[in-house]
Amino acid sequence: MSLHLGDIAPDFSQDSTRGPIEFHKWIGNHWAVLFSHPADYMRVCTTEQGSAAQLMKEFTRRDV
Repeated sequence: MSLHLGDIAPDFSQDSTRGPIEFHKWIGNHWAVLFSHPADYMRVCTTEQGSAAQLMKEFTRRDV
């Protein structure tokens, strides 16, 4: 399965660092950024996640 920008990601349940979540309930009426990657792209994704973390104040301002 592939997702593209603007697609609705499938719902799933997952244990997270903040406890168990159901993805669509966790998002609610907000925007969300979902990072997903195959194991062989770990370094690229880690860099992207680090860059996204630096934008946290802007994400919060935009209700993401």
